Amino acid sequence: QVQLVESGGGLVQAGGSLRLSCIASGLTISTYTVAWFRQAPGKEREFVAATTWSSGFTDYADSVKDRFTISADNTKNTVYLQMNSLKPEDTAVYCCAARRYYIRRNYLEYDHRGQGTQVTVSS
Repeated sequence: QVQLVESGGGLVQAGGSLRLSCIASGLTISTYTVAWFRQAPGKEREFVAATTWSSGFTDYADSVKDRFTISADNTKNTVYLQMNSLKPEDTAVYCCAARRYYIRRNYLEYDHRGQGTQVTVSS
């Protein structure tokens, strides 16, 4: 059974940093594309970042480019999202998702999804 479990969320002041973790079980992240999505209250879920370890490809939403970094540790079967220079508009529930093959920005194209972790950025 595949499980994705996120952690690392919390409350941080604007300008601060957080690192989210997505621990996978039941699949090997080196053979998957893993993405982060977020959903703020009253808003649609949006793509944040994705990585395909086997190809080295990464993709970022324009709103987080140069502030967020996605990475993977295959020894821990974990994908991270390092978030720097956080802004109040980054406040959302962040979840990770996994799919075979190519990066996609559509959440529904991911076969496996976690429950999410709350990130709150105060001004």
